[in-house]
Amino acid sequence: MLRYAVTFCLLAFTLAQDCQVQNIQVKENFDRHRYAGTWYAVGKKDPEGLFLLDNIVANFNVSEDGTMQASAIGRVIILNNWEMCAQMYATFMDTDNPAKFRMQYWGVASYLQTGDDIHWVIDTDYDNYAVHYSCRLVAEDGTCADNYSFIFSRHAGGLRHEDMAVVSEKKAHICLTNKYRRVEHNGFCAAS
Repeated sequence: MLRYAVTFCLLAFTLAQDCQVQNIQVKENFDRHRYAGTWYAVGKKDPEGLFLLDNIVANFNVSEDGTMQASAIGRVIILNNWEMCAQMYATFMDTDNPAKFRMQYWGVASYLQTGDDIHWVIDTDYDNYAVHYSCRLVAEDGTCADNYSFIFSRHAGGLRHEDMAVVSEKKAHICLTNKYRRVEHNGFCAAS
């Protein structure tokens, strides 16, 4: 019986180690210029608090000095019943890893979000899919206590069938299997 208890504890410890933020791998040799352009959110793991709900379209661009910025639009509900499209703006500050950024929000987004988020490109093929991850609060055990993630597609209709397996693998890699919800695109923000 003791042997099974020890085995279970070691397994639980191993699983917790795999979910430590410091062990999460990102896209190698990330190329921000290839990444620039329009992405449609098709899956989302929500963070704590107010955030974009659906109809999310993000645009990334790289300025002449190499700085990456983003704008995104999506539906939000504020004051418990006021439904609107929010335009969010952010600037990405470089780190020592090209696929890891600190993201600072601007405009109305600064009221919806506080502080700087980490923003990591976990994987992308640049032409079809991208997996993004952000941890807002690292717990004492090294896992993430408040995170969010987006699955993006270059295609408004969603992911291609051939991309789903790699995206599922990346969801497991960041310990968020079965944590996502589908992001609807019903045209709510099309006129914004």
